[in-house]
Amino acid sequence: MCEACAQISPQKELFMYDIVAEDPKTAARAGVFHTAHGDIKTPVFMPVGTKGTVKGMLPGGVEDLGAQIILANTYHLACRPGETVVEELGGLHEFMQWHKPILTDSGGFQVFSHEGLVKLEDNGVGFRTDDYDGAHVFWTPERNMEIQQALGADIVMQLDQCPGYPAERSFVERAVELSSSWGERCFKAHTKKDQALFGIVQGGMHLDLRIRSLNHLENCGEFPGYGIGGYSVGEDHETMFETLAPLASQYMPKHKPRYLMGVGNPTTLVQGVACGIDMFDCVLPTRTARSGTAFSSLGRMNMHNAKYTHDKGPLDESCTCPVCTGGYSRGYIRHLVMQKEMLGGILLTMLNLYFLLNLMNLAREAILQGTYKEFLDNWMSSPAANDY
Repeated sequence: MCEACAQISPQKELFMYDIVAEDPKTAARAGVFHTAHGDIKTPVFMPVGTKGTVKGMLPGGVEDLGAQIILANTYHLACRPGETVVEELGGLHEFMQWHKPILTDSGGFQVFSHEGLVKLEDNGVGFRTDDYDGAHVFWTPERNMEIQQALGADIVMQLDQCPGYPAERSFVERAVELSSSWGERCFKAHTKKDQALFGIVQGGMHLDLRIRSLNHLENCGEFPGYGIGGYSVGEDHETMFETLAPLASQYMPKHKPRYLMGVGNPTTLVQGVACGIDMFDCVLPTRTARSGTAFSSLGRMNMHNAKYTHDKGPLDESCTCPVCTGGYSRGYIRHLVMQKEMLGGILLTMLNLYFLLNLMNLAREAILQGTYKEFLDNWMSSPAANDY
């Protein structure tokens, strides 16, 4: 099917996921997910704007790079400025001046990263905001839904517990049971009709626990999509794909988007698409940019490296982003990085975001043409795969 034929009418029902092409040799698929603020073509990478901004970027600049949807973080926005303030100022779209789709994660990952400051109960989770004012806070699933509905994103995530790796099976099993219970309560508490609530599949590296988690959520109600959480939490990527690949390709519902949470290096995105993943997000492209690292067709490039000092060439000759086509040399970018000039981080942020956004566009085109297996093989044999 050609791209023009795959266009979806704007009259389509909210949160319907239309699959427009499936690759014949892999589990990759191309689709369109309909939200109140526009359609999202998949596979898609979603830049992260944790505190209401993609660091170093104007919203229009992020859009110009090709972003269809961005993320914001519930924990951080609930702490500062507070969901009531965001709601008073028009909700996240008006607050951020981003008028395309937005996804908010539940903030659960940030909560549980406080480790010793967290008190876990069946009813919810208590924690101390030591990175802000040190306040003691208790979130129930219902309270989490209240916050996310006030923020007003198009897609919101259930409150869940994300176990790290390695972890005892009993600990992971307990996290599955708790996340399943909280998912059911989030589903019952969520009432905003123009907002999609996604459940989150947990289970660590245990496929049977992943399937149990998914089945429980499917029995709770009609979640329009699913996040897959608890990966990239300490395990190597080979271990991750041992369970992720069969989970996505064999067990996840076909006509709902599958969102692999918090994974963002290019090769994992390419491999994830082959497994049937539709959506990705990660701070990696922006965070590594601020530390002087770039994605490229040659693999990861560390701009602290002295070999770039006298290099007049563009960072990536095969890249068509505004940085690589704008006359900025490797030598100049290295100078900015070494002098800690903010422009260095901004230029690398632009390049890294474009690289992943364009990569997903190329992946989508390969799926539409029925050649994704060849696309995957070519990527894995290229220098670009040396990115992790």
